[in-house]
Amino acid sequence: MNIEIVEKADHFQLIEVWEASVRATHDFLAEDDLQELKPLILEEYFDAVDLRCAKNGNGEIQGFCGVYDGNIEMLFISPEARGKGIGAMLAAYAIKEQGASKVDVNEQNELALGFYQHIGFKVTGRSPVDGQGRPYPLLHMVL
Repeated sequence: MNIEIVEKADHFQLIEVWEASVRATHDFLAEDDLQELKPLILEEYFDAVDLRCAKNGNGEIQGFCGVYDGNIEMLFISPEARGKGIGAMLAAYAIKEQGASKVDVNEQNELALGFYQHIGFKVTGRSPVDGQGRPYPLLHMVL
């Protein structure tokens, strides 16, 4: 597995990984919200973060991570690749190479919360809504 800088040409593959990952892990998210987020992520959010992806030996993207201002803004793994250490590898890279020390996690996403706690993050605060003002509380975490 290699960690690589994401090229603009990779964005359509990233959004496929994002959608598959969200559908597998964010069962609390309404379909309308998912459809509303998808173009924002593709057209704005990918360009706003320092993106890295994990590719397998065939060059297929298995997961990706985006960091902005020391915050892990996005970390998504293809459902087929979950549980194989790719998320931990990307998070470790984000911490060591991209200076990440913070992350916000949807409170309802217990798997993500447990993952970040396992690698050393601690909850330091809570917001009742997500970054778009939707009723999906966020837990603020720091290393």
